[in-house]
Amino acid sequence: MDLSELKKAVEAVEVVDGHAHNIVSLDSSFPFLGGFSEARGDALTHALHSLSVKRNLKDIAELYGCENSLRGIEEFRRVNGLEAISSTCFKAAKISAILIDDGVNFDKEHDIEWHKAFSPFVGRILRIERLAETILDEELPGGTSWTLDKFTEIFVGKLKSVAGEIFGLKTIAAYRSGLEINPNVSKIDAEEGLTETLVASKPIRIENKNFIDFIFTQSLEVAEQFDLPMQIHTGFGDKDLDMRLSNPLHLRDVLEDKRFSKCRIVLLHASYPFSKEASYLASVYSQVYLDFGLALPKLSVHGMISSIKELLELAPINKVMFSTDGYAFPETYYLGAQKSREVIFSVLRDACIDGDLDIHEAVQAAKDIFAENSIRFYKLKLPVKSFGSANTISAAPTNTNVALSGIRLVRILWVDASGQQRCRVVPSARFQDTVQRNGVGLAFAAMGMPSFTDGTVEESKLTATGEMRLVPDLSTRKIIPWETREEMVLADMCLKPGEPWEYCPREALRRVSKILKEEFNFVMNAGFENEFFLLKSVLREGKEEWVPFDFTPYSSTSSYDAASPIFQEIVAALDSLNIPVEQVHAESGKGQFEVVLGYGPCTLSADNLIFARETIRAIARKHGLLATFVPKYSMEDIGSGAHVHVSLFRDGKNVFMGSSQYGMSKAGEEFMAGVLYHLPRILAFIAPIPNSYDRLQPHTWSGPYQCWGRENKEVAVRAASPPGFPDGLVSNFEIRSFDGCANPHIGLAAILAAGIDGLRKHLSLPEPVDTDTSTFGQELKRLPESLSESLAALNEDNFMADLIGEKLLVAVKAIRKAEIDFYSNHKDAYKKLIYRY
Repeated sequence: MDLSELKKAVEAVEVVDGHAHNIVSLDSSFPFLGGFSEARGDALTHALHSLSVKRNLKDIAELYGCENSLRGIEEFRRVNGLEAISSTCFKAAKISAILIDDGVNFDKEHDIEWHKAFSPFVGRILRIERLAETILDEELPGGTSWTLDKFTEIFVGKLKSVAGEIFGLKTIAAYRSGLEINPNVSKIDAEEGLTETLVASKPIRIENKNFIDFIFTQSLEVAEQFDLPMQIHTGFGDKDLDMRLSNPLHLRDVLEDKRFSKCRIVLLHASYPFSKEASYLASVYSQVYLDFGLALPKLSVHGMISSIKELLELAPINKVMFSTDGYAFPETYYLGAQKSREVIFSVLRDACIDGDLDIHEAVQAAKDIFAENSIRFYKLKLPVKSFGSANTISAAPTNTNVALSGIRLVRILWVDASGQQRCRVVPSARFQDTVQRNGVGLAFAAMGMPSFTDGTVEESKLTATGEMRLVPDLSTRKIIPWETREEMVLADMCLKPGEPWEYCPREALRRVSKILKEEFNFVMNAGFENEFFLLKSVLREGKEEWVPFDFTPYSSTSSYDAASPIFQEIVAALDSLNIPVEQVHAESGKGQFEVVLGYGPCTLSADNLIFARETIRAIARKHGLLATFVPKYSMEDIGSGAHVHVSLFRDGKNVFMGSSQYGMSKAGEEFMAGVLYHLPRILAFIAPIPNSYDRLQPHTWSGPYQCWGRENKEVAVRAASPPGFPDGLVSNFEIRSFDGCANPHIGLAAILAAGIDGLRKHLSLPEPVDTDTSTFGQELKRLPESLSESLAALNEDNFMADLIGEKLLVAVKAIRKAEIDFYSNHKDAYKKLIYRY
């Protein structure tokens, strides 16, 4: 079973920490070792001998690169300072949001605002007992005495006054009087409890059960009124807690009370050691949710894994949420996130092996547990960064509401039929109010424009009459790394929200992907290699010209060194967008470079390619350079491609490999044979302008011949066996004629359609060409040498109409014909393409 997709997803997701506490100053009296054990006082001296503390100290030492000892770590902290170590821990933890219960009162703790320097989003959870104690610590004006009515008025009033500023309430009743809460405590008993509390010395500490139950009930009524969740400490803790009374089963009276049937209740800390009981409650009570902070990382590895497995025995996955329960020290946040990733991967892996989940379901489970469940549950307003999502066919918009403070504008991106990336920009407030649901209007004509003008091609049948809507796909929404006050999101083209337009490129790829899935139960994965030139502006005789960034050779160290500051920013920006980069190097052209992106489901890869091009262009522009993906920007130099690697997956497993004579499965060979057979037609989609064919020349490693081979870069289709795969097995194949002017969704849809045809007709591959193509003379069939020839091949066979869509195909053909006519009459017009691609 190939678990790499699950592993990648778990490691990459930026987590939402639903329950944590304040960090303290370095000179706080709270002992550092206290962050890793519930023991206090003399018992804490023995904590160093526990499995979890030994492991946690080792993990921290590895993170810091310091001596693996308590003394070594504490010295590292002292020398580097709190801000530096906090930055290190939070960056490593990949925490996108934190909800802080600030009711603990550590010595020299930092306020919630301080934490915002280390996480994009920080919110507050209000501890109800602490609020009540703070109120009672204050003297009433005029020397009047406290009554239950007066306390209730002030307490409920304060809860209501902050309800719009917090994200939930929390109770520590388990610590004070236990979870056998009486939701019907009488006013007389509550009044007596208040009196008992007041006669104790100050500061007030509420321990009377009746009064605690009354406070809880009042708080739950406010929580229901304002739709706020209630977090409840359950399970283990320090010795103040009576473990016998912290079993969540004691909450039955509260859960059965009809007044609170709609209140959302979170059982914290995996309820350990009552994890099975918590799982049961979440399965039978709709209002019960689970959080597994604290149990991770304070148990042994076996204890952590068994606890999470027990939670998932009965509980629905969409009710299980992550938190670190980090407190006092940033290291506790890091350990909570790190161990949770390891444990959740282990648990989901076993679920896949046992047959409870398939890979795609496990990936979604990881996404839900670490981020999306909490975002929905706590109604957070922040972007969820994609992270190698499951091989879904449809990318329907999520309901995630994104509105980070500081975001002013949102760019709505689309790519037209001539491969040009375009955008509309709307203010963030308008995006929130209407655009994210209804989109923005765009004339039909926008999908009928060629590369040389912003006017529609008449034969495309798309005119100024009619309007579709660009509806944002919220799952693609991202903060722009080079302009953090703006966001960008890809759009689907719809006649109205929920009704795709027949010309939508993203929908075309989904449609063909759906056919592959339904007929053969396959998913096509893809990965792109981006070649491009970096050009700098010079003045010659008063005219601006663009010349290469440098003149060094292939994989030149000096070339990369000169461009290193640019690529540092590009790779960092792509990483922030969760777009994996596998490799960067200088290419053979003067000022030419290549950025290789990670591999994934074809729709996601096409989306990532669009974002990657935006990123590369923008950061190059920031450095005063122009990045162009044009296939042949100069006839005196080599061209640039967007080589695409393709394979087939089923249930998360690569099924392209096989034991045939070529190292492929039968399905893999048929799929690849279909692509090879239809390649002359596919070129009209993936090499879409006349300039594309100036690149597709012999002896330039661009694949100009209609043949395939193994590890032969002169053939059009190259079977690949990358490092790490067994000898002789082919993991994927590369199509080298794809270039930077192609719409990636339409291009992949054409490749996929050809592969489906190969599967349907059980096509076979010819003999591979594994030697220099020049030795074959006239034996090798040349691919179309011009867009005219490719368009003619496309017109000969209409098989793609049923798969890609008749109307979209008509528009593509019309645009290609217009490209041919224009560039044949304007020989130097290709030079202006550097501004468009």
